[in-house]
Amino acid sequence: MGPDAVRFCGLEKHLSNLGHDVADKGNVYGNYRAEYGNHNVRNDEGLMNFEQVKDFSEQLAATVEESLDNNRFPFIVGGDHSLSIGSISGVTKKCKNLGVLWIDAHGDINNSETSPSGNIHGMPLGVLLGEGSESLVNIHHEGAKLSHENIVLVGVRDLDTGEKAYIKKHGIKCYTMSDVRRLGLDVVITKSLKHLQECDGIHLSLDVDSLDPLEIQGTGTKVNGGIFLSEMLLGLNILSRTELLISADLVEVNPLLDNGNETAEKAVTIAEYIFGQSQI
Repeated sequence: MGPDAVRFCGLEKHLSNLGHDVADKGNVYGNYRAEYGNHNVRNDEGLMNFEQVKDFSEQLAATVEESLDNNRFPFIVGGDHSLSIGSISGVTKKCKNLGVLWIDAHGDINNSETSPSGNIHGMPLGVLLGEGSESLVNIHHEGAKLSHENIVLVGVRDLDTGEKAYIKKHGIKCYTMSDVRRLGLDVVITKSLKHLQECDGIHLSLDVDSLDPLEIQGTGTKVNGGIFLSEMLLGLNILSRTELLISADLVEVNPLLDNGNETAEKAVTIAEYIFGQSQI
C-alpha cells in the first residue's frame, strides 16, 4: 500500500508542477500474482517469499529498462527495499558502469548465510554484487550488476556483523550517521558524487528509514539517531543538480504504521527535492 499512499498525497501533481512530464505506469506485479498465498514462506535457503520477490523483480527490471529505452527517468516507489534488485537490474542492462548512492539506516548487503531474518529486503545490495542466491543474482541478465567501488552507503547506523565484515573486506565507501553528524549531509553528498564521478550514471536508492524516527513513523524498521528532513532536503538539492542521476528508488513507506499519512506526505516532499525543488 506504500505506493498508493504516496500517490494519494499528490506525487504526480507535485512533480508536474516542477515542470516534469510525468507518466504513472501504475503498480508493477509479477506474472503469478494470483497464485501467491501465504506471505511468510521460507525456501530451502531460508529466504522469505523468494518466489514472489524473484517474479516481481523480473517484471520490474523489464519495466525499468523499457522506461530508459523511451528516454524516461525511472522513479520507483515502494514497497520494501527488495525492489532495488529489479530496478537496478533494469538500469544496468543499459548502464554498464552504474554508481549507486544508497541512503539507508541499514546496509542491505546480507545474503542467505549472513542474514539473521531471511528477509530479502535486507539483501538487495548483496544480490546486486553477486552474493547469495544464484536465481536472484541472475535476474534480467546474468551475473553481478554492481561493483564494490561504485557504491556509496550514506546514513547507516544498524549493520549486522556480516555486513560490517563485508564492507571492510571489499572497501565499500560508507558514511555512517557519525560521519553525517561530523561532516554534514551536504558535504557527504558532495563527497559521494565525487567518488562516483567516473560512473556512466548514478542510481539513488533512498529508504525513508534513513530519516530519524522523530521525522518518520510510517516505516517498518526504524532506527534512532537518523537524518533530519531539513538535512535530507539540502542533500537532495545538491544531488539533483548532477547530470549523472538517471534513476531512483524511494522505498519502505508503510501507511499501516503511519500517523495520518504524514510519512507519505514527507515522501512526496523528498521526491520533489530529488527532481529539483528548492526553497527559493
